Amino acid sequence: MHTRFLLKWLYVFPVGYYLNNDAISLSLFRRKKLVQVVIMAPIRKYPSGALVQLRAGSLLFLFGLCYLGYSWFKVSTAKNATTDPSEVRALNSIFSQWDTQAVALWNISGEPCSGSAINGTEFESPPNNPAIICDCTYDSGTTCHITQLRVYALNKRGVFAKELLALRYLTFLKIDQNYFTGPLPAWIGNMTALTLLSIAHNAFSGPIPKELGNLKDLNMLSFGINNFSGTLPPELGNLVKLQQLYINSCGLGGEIPSTFANLRNMQVLWASDSPFSGRIPDFIGNWTKINSLRFQGNSFRGPIPASFSQLTALNSLRISDIYNVSSSLDFIKNLKNLTDFTFCFVFYILWSNRALRNALITGSIPSDIGEYQSLQILDLSFNNLTGQLPGGLFNMSSLTYLFLGNNSLQGALPSQKSDILHTIDLSYNYLSGSLPPWVTSMSQLNLVVNNFTFDSSNINLPGLNCLQRNFPCNRNTPKYAKFSINCGGLELRGSDDILYETEDSALGPATFNVRGSEKWAVSNVGLFADRKNPSFVVNTLAQVNGTDVTPELFQTSRLSPGSLRYYGLGLENGPYTVKLQFAETVFDDRALQTWQSLGRRMFDIYIQGNLVLKDFDISKEAGGVLRAVVKTFSVNVSENYLEIHLFWAGKGTCCTPDQGHYGPLIAAVHAASDFTPTVSGSPPTTLGMKSRTGLMGILVPFGVLVLLVII
Repeated sequence: MHTRFLLKWLYVFPVGYYLNNDAISLSLFRRKKLVQVVIMAPIRKYPSGALVQLRAGSLLFLFGLCYLGYSWFKVSTAKNATTDPSEVRALNSIFSQWDTQAVALWNISGEPCSGSAINGTEFESPPNNPAIICDCTYDSGTTCHITQLRVYALNKRGVFAKELLALRYLTFLKIDQNYFTGPLPAWIGNMTALTLLSIAHNAFSGPIPKELGNLKDLNMLSFGINNFSGTLPPELGNLVKLQQLYINSCGLGGEIPSTFANLRNMQVLWASDSPFSGRIPDFIGNWTKINSLRFQGNSFRGPIPASFSQLTALNSLRISDIYNVSSSLDFIKNLKNLTDFTFCFVFYILWSNRALRNALITGSIPSDIGEYQSLQILDLSFNNLTGQLPGGLFNMSSLTYLFLGNNSLQGALPSQKSDILHTIDLSYNYLSGSLPPWVTSMSQLNLVVNNFTFDSSNINLPGLNCLQRNFPCNRNTPKYAKFSINCGGLELRGSDDILYETEDSALGPATFNVRGSEKWAVSNVGLFADRKNPSFVVNTLAQVNGTDVTPELFQTSRLSPGSLRYYGLGLENGPYTVKLQFAETVFDDRALQTWQSLGRRMFDIYIQGNLVLKDFDISKEAGGVLRAVVKTFSVNVSENYLEIHLFWAGKGTCCTPDQGHYGPLIAAVHAASDFTPTVSGSPPTTLGMKSRTGLMGILVPFGVLVLLVII
């Protein structure tokens, strides 16, 4: 019997099939040609005239047969096909300019469209690089055209080769993580078959050509981490099929064009670390398909558009550093699908070299926050949230990371929390009362600079009492006038004869540590985005050069994805000189011209709450990587403590050489008084040891004398 149906499977249209004893005959319509494929398969024999009812399982089975039939047909015809000669010449020229060559998986016997190019081998597998994919169904199966090209992470150099125009059927072009330079040419607008264009992690420069807006079939466009200049062309608003746009660290600035309102199919937009300005457009609220949105380290003005409440498909929302206008959290009331929610709103008003750090999110944490059961990461740090902690916040079914530091929250900690919530930062608030029992079971918990109560009947965490507001330990009874720290490393005496003390504690995304002598402390807060098994210490055996430095100090450096603070405690009041030592030991040297050399690290430095360096770039300041730079500051200690704060404000590259390589990096800290101190500066344990040693020095000779007299 015969049943007809319509089906679109890739570019194959099965227009009919026949059940005939033990075989299925498929009629496939491929590019205006009718092809019949017979596939042997055990088929149940139906009585004559019986109607075949196609159930869901039957349809899936047929779909699979259609795909297998087409795959067999494609491979069998491709064996007798040859690559378009003009495309062969173009590909040879491109590879020659880029100093690369085909791998053994394809280009068999000099035929590009062979092997992995036609047999279904995984296109993006590491051994298949560079790689092409061909379609060999043209001219009755005698001609192959190159449809996909990938040259990925090979550190190739060159320009955007004009011969790419000859690949007229190219739908997929991925040349990320190389060192291609020069401008993006206007003729790229003639490559109209492209559906995916990815040129990120290169050194392209100049403006983005408006002709890019001619590629109206694009569904993915990525040109982040380059050296482009200028603004986004309004013509990009013509790319109405666009679903993913990656323009982070691309170099462009200015306002987002109003024509982008047409991009209603957008699902992913990453635009961090680019100086985009103006207001965040209201029309983004109409991108109801978007599931990931990142605006960090930009120059946008607030407030957050109320239309964002329509983005109910959002899973990941990361926004920071919005200027001038306060917002509330009202817009998230409908965003119940959020899994990753980061809102760190800090903006700066510079006046007399002092930063007034004003937060953008005000009000209280929504009382219904417990209803966001998909939420895994919540970061609302560095805002001006007030009120108490909602009890439901600590008992959500999926929440694992909670960052609420640097707000104005009050009240006590909840008596219970879920077992899945394993990382909590509540530092720099006004929380009070005693600590609940669950705090003793957490390794990632930061509660510094609050108003908690500690006495013999209350739970305490080692050193936390010293890091409450007003830093009470040795307050008004100072013991020290200097401190020196080897950040991330072991005790080391420098060439300047300074003894840098060990600071190798296992810091994490929400931790603090107080030196046993209560002389200094360290606090870290922040989660590396998209990075697995993160380390908060960078180790290197490479030689770091620089004048008047100790190279061994730079073998370890402390790394933070957010906020890293060092404290001097129990200091005698007066003027001090602070020296901070840095060296970029992660990125390649720019002279090597590799994509790994394209990384930029930028962070801010505060001392005693004053912004002393904004957008500090270690390698730029030092004149290259593996070169030491020492920054010296004069500060005043008036309340027996000193705070040094390194803060990542969303700027710099995020993913070079790997995901999550950004944020403050420091090798050593040294602070010493500019006056003659009245305190010894030695830890109490050392003083105690010296006293006991002196006493023994007196008792031993006296005992010998008594023994001689007795004899």
